[in-house]
Amino acid sequence: MYQDIMINKIKTGFIVSIFILIITLIVYYICTAYNLGASAIPIALAVSIVSAFSSYYFSDKMVLKMNGARPATVEEDRKLVDILDGLMISSGLKYRPKLYVMESDQPNAFATGRNPKNAVICVTTGLLNKMNYYELEGVVAHELSHIKNYDILLSAVVTVMVGFIVMVSDWVTRYMFWGRRGRSKSDREGGNAIILILGLIALILGPIFAKLMQLAVSRRREYLADATSVEFTRNPDGLISALQKLDTDNTEFARANNATAHMFIANPFKMSSNGKKRVRNLMSTHPPISDRIEALRKLK
Repeated sequence: MYQDIMINKIKTGFIVSIFILIITLIVYYICTAYNLGASAIPIALAVSIVSAFSSYYFSDKMVLKMNGARPATVEEDRKLVDILDGLMISSGLKYRPKLYVMESDQPNAFATGRNPKNAVICVTTGLLNKMNYYELEGVVAHELSHIKNYDILLSAVVTVMVGFIVMVSDWVTRYMFWGRRGRSKSDREGGNAIILILGLIALILGPIFAKLMQLAVSRRREYLADATSVEFTRNPDGLISALQKLDTDNTEFARANNATAHMFIANPFKMSSNGKKRVRNLMSTHPPISDRIEALRKLK
């Protein structure tokens, strides 16, 4: 476990560095397109550093807002609060995560935050309504495992960075094709040609890098969190039953989006546009639930 925590911290540093490089190149390309001259480099660096800083410190707030979450209360969510209080003892975590609830009939949950001291667990109303005590305990323990294993920092930072890269890349792509197709030769020569080429490459490959970032942090961490959850609850059957319900539930999640999908315990994109269950594939951010259940059964 401690080795995985260290790996997650190293991955976070690496991904932040890649993000700064990609955004610097993209913003430099934009600045050069607007003929900002020598000021293009400091502007590009400033934008990328501020973006990385914001991703680190405010990613949890951004993710909660994206999902329309509200703070959980003892009056409305007593069972959830009691389960977390009990798991705090077995998990050995020093700091108690904040609890949030999303309005959605789809049973699902995620954890976010930059470290255990600033962690958040968020569940849907569907999860609260459709899971019994032990199933809900297994899911909450799974999310506590992500907090203890420092998965939350990695996934939250990736969420914000993925959204930012895709947004900037989409905007610049539209600008390139519709905004200044008639640039003069002097405009094209106004800047470092190598940096411009790299910026264009980053622009084109940015969304691909973003998807690869998601895949890099999602699959293995789910298996580890499942196993750690069993350490906390001593009850693999609770999580197994919860995963089975998550797998068979076909309820839509209206707020599901590609930037945050990898954070949930189960892929929120349950259904395709024609109402049929999505086919699992190698590019999915989640391992098949059947494989996760099989791994849990081997722990019994």
